[in-house]
Amino acid sequence: MKLTIVGCSGSIPGPDSPASCYLVEHDGFRLVLDLGHGSLGALQRHISLAQIDAVVLSHLHADHCIDLTALHVAHQYGNLGFDGPIPVFGPEATAERVASGYGMASTRPLAASFAFGEVAAAASIGPFRVRAEPVAHPIEAFGIRVEAGGASLVYSGDTGPCRALDELARGADVLLAEASFVHGRENPRGLHMTGREAGQAAADAEARRLVITHVPPWHSAADAASEAAEVFGGPIDVAAAGMTFDVGR
Repeated sequence: MKLTIVGCSGSIPGPDSPASCYLVEHDGFRLVLDLGHGSLGALQRHISLAQIDAVVLSHLHADHCIDLTALHVAHQYGNLGFDGPIPVFGPEATAERVASGYGMASTRPLAASFAFGEVAAAASIGPFRVRAEPVAHPIEAFGIRVEAGGASLVYSGDTGPCRALDELARGADVLLAEASFVHGRENPRGLHMTGREAGQAAADAEARRLVITHVPPWHSAADAASEAAEVFGGPIDVAAAGMTFDVGR
């Protein structure tokens, strides 16, 4: 299973990366996790848009989903060779969110581009086994576990520390965890994690590797990784656009 970091900037696009987007590939199937601001352009450095086999959204904040509106435009007007609607799995109101983001009065025009399904009910997508669990965020949000070929990747999405993430990440080869906050500051509860909290989640889950992501441009990803290293003894990487991982190796 191959993971490519397409976009990893937290909350807004940064100078070196678009917002959240991750490409997961196995046996020729291409699964996209999240499509935040600016990520659709960067995704085309790795695959053509017609090669997208499915999209999974962790939640419906714009920095994780808004480029579905651009993908709709490409699907309808780009003559790019799409083979029917793209399966999109997300929270219950995903179709309505995309329609509102594009300024549509209804979801009907989206039917030609996307086949919507709920991520919580998606037990399998192509060659991947998928498990989604609600995590701690102000809107409906999911952590997502993806397994294939004996390898396991867990994506935290946006979340504060929570038992659901610890259980979802149990024994994962890679925990791709957000670290939007700085340890030691007075941070809101149930919103995001610090680097230290991401490290603690990896330690509690006995994950093999931690990849720090979703650090906003006004914070230091290197500092977040240093926080994580205080509590997690395994390998720690800082996500960067274009970085790839062979998950499970």
